[in-house]
Amino acid sequence: MEEKISIRDNALWIRMPKEMDHHMAASIRVKADEKMMQDSVRDVVFDFTDTEFMDSSGIGVIVGRYKKMDCLGGKVFAIHASKRIKQILYLAGLDRLVEIAD
Repeated sequence: MEEKISIRDNALWIRMPKEMDHHMAASIRVKADEKMMQDSVRDVVFDFTDTEFMDSSGIGVIVGRYKKMDCLGGKVFAIHASKRIKQILYLAGLDRLVEIAD
């Protein structure tokens, strides 16, 4: 399954793919940044419903979007992460940058 990127309520919603590796990271970076430039975005929401695997490139995607939103005064959220994905997010220290919600 590919990622799905959409705008809802002034937020950029990114449904993360099943396997978040460097190939998918490049695609998400480009598509997300294009959407952010086209539309007025206040927040970014990463939806991990389908994600079973994420490497460091996935962390880089999240950090990059965080930096852009921080400059704009917005927030970044991670939702529906499995126990395994949450563990990766916490080990990477992303809980200090991103609101991790169920």
